[in-house]
Amino acid sequence: MPDFRSLSSVRSSRLSVRASPDALERWNKTARFLGHATTADWVRTLLQDAVLFHRHGGAVDIEIRKLRGELGRIGNNLNQLAHAAHLGEAVHCQDTLQDIDRLKDRTDILLRSLRSGRPRRLRSASVPVMH
Repeated sequence: MPDFRSLSSVRSSRLSVRASPDALERWNKTARFLGHATTADWVRTLLQDAVLFHRHGGAVDIEIRKLRGELGRIGNNLNQLAHAAHLGEAVHCQDTLQDIDRLKDRTDILLRSLRSGRPRRLRSASVPVMH
């Protein structure tokens, strides 16, 4: 693991990111909300955390998309079970309930992995809306 303490504190290089005015405003508000003095400080923290914890955003995005797909499938199963129950048919929902439990467990693991980094410096319990 790289030793970031040995890196020079002089910032002689520049990294730039293009953003729409709306995105930049959301990033600025989020950075302040999370307790960072500047958006640049927040971005530095995100990048350093990604290196230290070997995280990359794509893996989280892929996992969330998989969870979303499974939620849709479970929702369809629940609709079919409800329809059968309304028709007076016998309903066997053990498999669907087990699917729900597995999905809850995977979601919990994902959420724990997102929180396992450095503690967030939140000022209040409400979170700004991010689009």
